[in-house]
Amino acid sequence: MLLTKSQRHPPGLYVLFFTEMWERFSYYGMRSLLVYYMIKHLQFTQERSSEIYGLYTGFVYFTPLFGGMLADRVLGQRKTVVLGALLMAVGHFLMAAPSLFYPALIFLILGNGAFKPNISTQVGALYPPNDHRRDRAFSLFYMGINLGAFFSPLVCGTLGEKIGFHWGFAAAGVGMVIGLLVYLSGQKHLAPDLIMRKEGLGQKKTDEPMTREDWQKIWAIFVMMALSVVFWSVYEQQGNTMALWADANTDRMIFGWEMPASWFQSFNPLMIFLFVPLLNRFWARQDRRGKEPSSIAKMGIGCLLLGAAFLILIPPAQELAVHPRASLWWLFACTFVLTMGEIYLSPIGLSLVTRIAPARIVSMMMGVWFLSSFFGNYLSGYLGTFWMKMPRENFFLLMFFLSFLTGLAFFALLGPLKKAINQNK
Repeated sequence: MLLTKSQRHPPGLYVLFFTEMWERFSYYGMRSLLVYYMIKHLQFTQERSSEIYGLYTGFVYFTPLFGGMLADRVLGQRKTVVLGALLMAVGHFLMAAPSLFYPALIFLILGNGAFKPNISTQVGALYPPNDHRRDRAFSLFYMGINLGAFFSPLVCGTLGEKIGFHWGFAAAGVGMVIGLLVYLSGQKHLAPDLIMRKEGLGQKKTDEPMTREDWQKIWAIFVMMALSVVFWSVYEQQGNTMALWADANTDRMIFGWEMPASWFQSFNPLMIFLFVPLLNRFWARQDRRGKEPSSIAKMGIGCLLLGAAFLILIPPAQELAVHPRASLWWLFACTFVLTMGEIYLSPIGLSLVTRIAPARIVSMMMGVWFLSSFFGNYLSGYLGTFWMKMPRENFFLLMFFLSFLTGLAFFALLGPLKKAINQNK
């Protein structure tokens, strides 16, 4: 069935889709190798590697706050995205030299800060505030994120593990350059950012006072950001302790061939790519029946599902003395439930921020939203230090309780948050 013009998405969505796909290819390609590179090549201890991993993956989500401010007040979203892409490309290529490890991380952190909040807000700018296509657009955009994240461990991870780490990092850099070229070639399809609109109208870049309703929505974003910190601290164990579990405690033999450990990190994005359309249909069916959960309730459900995912790994962890390498199906099942939790929280949060944040500070508020990933990733690194200090089953139980209690907190604050953002559902 052909879609009507009002149902079709604008071409700019697909420009942003493929730009973000290649940027995430570069980010997750590098991330899939980071812990292995530090332990196996740089000879760092597991504890130090986990701490650096947490700091790096945390700070790439701290700098978006300043990247959003830079875009809102000085450069505009388009120029800031280009700046971020260039910085990240340089950082990936610098990773090829061990002596430049820390400068490379700094380039990547600063580049991501400029890129991340401003690519996401441009998706929202393609649609009017109450356009029913907005949530579906962010789901499609999120599929682009995870398409890149799926292929990157297969390409960068295989090159890094089988040929040399510098080959894997170079592939990530090439991916970022391709993403930049896609973005530059599709400029005519993007919506003008706030600074471009002001310059077109000859307006000065002046601050306008916030209304009481604006402050309520800002408060709600901060509360949801704070609650999401714990979600990301547990979720980001994928690239940290779960990567170690995949490497040391998982039987990866498939018909006589051993799957590279870094390929585990393709499970999650592949599942997102497969299941986002199905969940969108499920939510649409719930909506027709008047039973679709509110955006905030979906985020609470996401936390509950994430916690449940780690319960799956407790039985094989209890059997390590007898079976030191557990079946790959345990890890597959855990990742499936974890992925369902992510779909309920992450794209919903992105869409909600672009819908409720005051337009003149939307990039900065997207940066505020990404602070949840900053604190969560930092906490993820801290939690990772307990991997060698406690039994595996106790570690997974800890992950369950942290996420489950956060889900309950979302539901406890459901009423006040819905009132603050004027969401009736």
